Amino acid sequence: MAVQISGNDITVPRDGTFSRNVSIAGTLTYEDVTNVDSIGLVTARNGIEIGASPGVAASISVDGNMIVSGITTIGGDIKVGSGVTIGKDGHLFATGVTTSTTVKVGAAVTISESGIEASGIGITCASINGTQIGGRRNIIINGDMQVAQRATSSTSAGYTTVDRWSNSYSHDATMTFTQHALTSSDSGPYEEGFRYSHHATNGSTSADAGQYYEPQQPIEAQNVSLSGWNYKSSTSFITLSFWVKSSVGQEYQAGLLSTDGTLYKYPFAFTLSADTWTKVVKTIPGNSNLQIDNDNGEGLRVSIVPYFGTNYTDNSVSHDAWSTWSSSARWKDSTTTWWTTNGATFEFTGVQLEVGSQATPFEHRSFGEEFALCQRYYIQYGGGASGTLTRFPMLGECPSTTVSQFILQFPVAMRGGGDVTLTTTGTASDYQIYTANASRASTSIVLADSMKYGPGDVYGCRVNVNRTNGDLVAGRAAQAYSSVSGAFLGFSREL
Repeated sequence: MAVQISGNDITVPRDGTFSRNVSIAGTLTYEDVTNVDSIGLVTARNGIEIGASPGVAASISVDGNMIVSGITTIGGDIKVGSGVTIGKDGHLFATGVTTSTTVKVGAAVTISESGIEASGIGITCASINGTQIGGRRNIIINGDMQVAQRATSSTSAGYTTVDRWSNSYSHDATMTFTQHALTSSDSGPYEEGFRYSHHATNGSTSADAGQYYEPQQPIEAQNVSLSGWNYKSSTSFITLSFWVKSSVGQEYQAGLLSTDGTLYKYPFAFTLSADTWTKVVKTIPGNSNLQIDNDNGEGLRVSIVPYFGTNYTDNSVSHDAWSTWSSSARWKDSTTTWWTTNGATFEFTGVQLEVGSQATPFEHRSFGEEFALCQRYYIQYGGGASGTLTRFPMLGECPSTTVSQFILQFPVAMRGGGDVTLTTTGTASDYQIYTANASRASTSIVLADSMKYGPGDVYGCRVNVNRTNGDLVAGRAAQAYSSVSGAFLGFSREL
């Protein structure tokens, strides 16, 4: 058949060869084309495939997906929507959330869902959790309760068991406070490396208005003012975290109290299930009204509260907010169940106060390091078996026939602000003076004076162990020791 022209149609039954240009004003339809040289828009109904067989090298489907194998070279930038641009210089700019299972930066750095793996030294971090990357994080001392110089059990109020924790309470029954040993059954804190808790056992009582129990730790103001927390800014945070358990399930309270200038409190509540360890975390903002001086006096106090009577509480108190402290409105009204349950227990450990808006894992310190931090407030000579004042030597001399004196240099500087106080056990005769080849019982022990240096810190003291009988030998060396088990000399400079 030859070429047929009928109306507007041209039919060519065989191959056609055109030696000059062909212009087509309408739609060009073609199949099995090897090369296309087109200026303007090309529309393909079923996609475009490039390669020896379908999809070998490149495929552009009608739904907009493009699959390309091998190297793709694009001279300009690539834009994906309005949020992502890949520049021709290799830079990637993305707005919004970018999700990747693993990101590799060169051969040395891998960022995955489990963390960052990096080799080499070139890692620079300005801060973590809003504060410095190095240095101490936990402002609390003995937050894991491993130091108990005075005793592991006591029924007295004040600093009587676990160092740095004061048992402030008023009760018509006996309460018992212990450094409690945790076991593997204490699920939660035990797995995180805690082996002791601050533990209280309640006595039998009614919910009297004037009674309370408030374990607390006062903190030196300079430890807070120099911590990096901008305590006057509502956008700067400090985070308190701790593990706590009670035999009675109910709501309890805890909080901070600033103690310089006008007193301000920040109370909050937490709820426990009976006999279940619970991790409590509270992030607390600064406040423009706070005053925390740069000195060695108390500046901030942490309290964890099982009960306060109505003489000290008011339901007008706001939780999770700073407000002025009032003696009659320290906390919201307390749930009374724990207080009225004879033998109820309450314990806590892992207390951490750190700068930043997130609770990081507890900063475990060695026993020796924590012990030295506690000795800034309390140092004990003795407490062991009879025949010696353990931990430190008590060597001195007799300036007269009635006095033996001993100069003690403390292992750490005790905080200043006044003389150190001396605590002894039993009677004076529990302590012996050995001099001139003979032992003689003491008749009194007196803290004669303290040695102070710098901003009032106390570095040592002089203790006189006296014997009124007048049978000491003046000018002779002397040694003091205990004659009964457990006798000690305690030197305190608590806040």
